[in-house]
Amino acid sequence: MEFLIGLICLVIIVVVLGAWVASLYNGLVRARNGYQNAFAQIDVQLTRRHDLIPNLVETAKGYLKHERETLEAVTAARTAAMTAQATAARNPGDPAAMQGLAGAENGLTQALGRLFAVSEAYPDLKANQNMMQLSEELTSTENRVAFARQGYNDAVLAYNNKRETFPGSVLAGPFGFHKAALLEIDDPGKREAPRVQF
Repeated sequence: MEFLIGLICLVIIVVVLGAWVASLYNGLVRARNGYQNAFAQIDVQLTRRHDLIPNLVETAKGYLKHERETLEAVTAARTAAMTAQATAARNPGDPAAMQGLAGAENGLTQALGRLFAVSEAYPDLKANQNMMQLSEELTSTENRVAFARQGYNDAVLAYNNKRETFPGSVLAGPFGFHKAALLEIDDPGKREAPRVQF
């Protein structure tokens, strides 16, 4: 009889322990899926941003005939940003991918800033309806990217907290839950959306 009671107690302990481990594991999976979904929102907004740029460059081409370098710099920065975005989308949270994406997007923002600075010298371009509309859409998209980035960073913080605190820290390593990286912009001056005024 004592053996049976001992066996029942052991089975109960194993079941409770198994349920506890499964609950922790599932929590880590939900947190990882949360930040990956949040990155998908960034991906959507960056794609929108990147899709606006060829129209912006095409509109500016007619007016900025002597500013070919500026237009080529914007196009090259867009290509680099799209490549970095695709790399980050394959593995959201990867530190190298997030750093590459932040750097490429910073480069694109700087190139766009130069384009808008140069366009100030061309009143006809500033008054162009297409240019004004594209600039407004780009500014709106920049705001959406900022909100999506904040949502992603919040989800990464929740995930990292879950995997680094006890008891999640016990399971995170053996089950392959690696630390996720935030999407940050290093230079505080670059944290502001580019000012677009026409």
